[in-house]
Amino acid sequence: MNRILKTTVIAAAVMGVAGVAQARDQVRIVGSSTVYPFASYVAEEFGATTDYPTPVIESTGSGGGLRLFCNGVGEGTPDITNASRRMKPSEFERCAENGVTDITEAFIGYDGIAFAQSNANEAMDVSREQIFLALAAQVPVDGELVDNPYTNWSDIDASLPDREIAVYGPPTTSGTRDAFEELVMEAASEDMEAYGGEGYTDIRADGAFIDAGENDNLIVQRLAENTDAFGIFGYSFLEENADTLIGSSIDGVAPTPDAIGSGEYPVSRSMFFYVKNQHADEVPAMYEYANLFMSEQMIGDLGYLKGIGLIPAPAEMREQAREEVANHEPLELAELK
Repeated sequence: MNRILKTTVIAAAVMGVAGVAQARDQVRIVGSSTVYPFASYVAEEFGATTDYPTPVIESTGSGGGLRLFCNGVGEGTPDITNASRRMKPSEFERCAENGVTDITEAFIGYDGIAFAQSNANEAMDVSREQIFLALAAQVPVDGELVDNPYTNWSDIDASLPDREIAVYGPPTTSGTRDAFEELVMEAASEDMEAYGGEGYTDIRADGAFIDAGENDNLIVQRLAENTDAFGIFGYSFLEENADTLIGSSIDGVAPTPDAIGSGEYPVSRSMFFYVKNQHADEVPAMYEYANLFMSEQMIGDLGYLKGIGLIPAPAEMREQAREEVANHEPLELAELK
């Protein structure tokens, strides 16, 4: 980085820390890599159909986005953050501590977590327990917890492929990782006697699970290069890459829009974005963007986002969510507990 550019970046950072709110036309958005394709579509449409510039969106992961969002109010902080899970009470409290005290939650629909591989292979039907045993840091052997000894899927169950366990997945800042730990790891282990009735979510760090970063497209690329591997990412990426990837059935249920929307698919989750209402005066485009995102044109049964993998919520839920955003209803801590 040359000296002039470096000085400019430092000066911008100092201004951001100072938190001086200045009116601007461009909405700034951070957050979930899973919600990113949907938010990007809305942003492009917003830039093309209004007098405002296209919003700037950064894929930081759900946890990373909420951390930036909750840093405070003002020029150096984002207006909206996307999340592939609900905000945690601890995150809400951190927001409040930093002066972010007026937040609206926008529920946009559903997504499933795909456990996918190259379509050069046969589709695999796998249980959550089998995935857990492949990826847990410690597993029960003869009633004792030991460091995970499994190297091939067939070590876990002879019905599974005799292929090395290699799974590309999201980092700890990702909402997809949070949901995977809860819906797969915790759900599979809470009834295992060796864990004392507690869900176990520690993922092995010996190379079988590969942290592939926040960009789910990189996982897609790596599955094309390593056809023995599996990847963990949002269903929308599976649908977008159906010509090269195939999803696994989990507990006997294939990842389809109907199964995800009904909750039959065991690894489905809700998706959100969060609006910082205290930025409304300085960023007048923020509410117009939020209202476009929540429109039937985008999240409805025939909406554009369904075409790129969003699973629409039932009509009455969409209408309620739309009204909450239009009315800028403040999120309360009690709703998150």
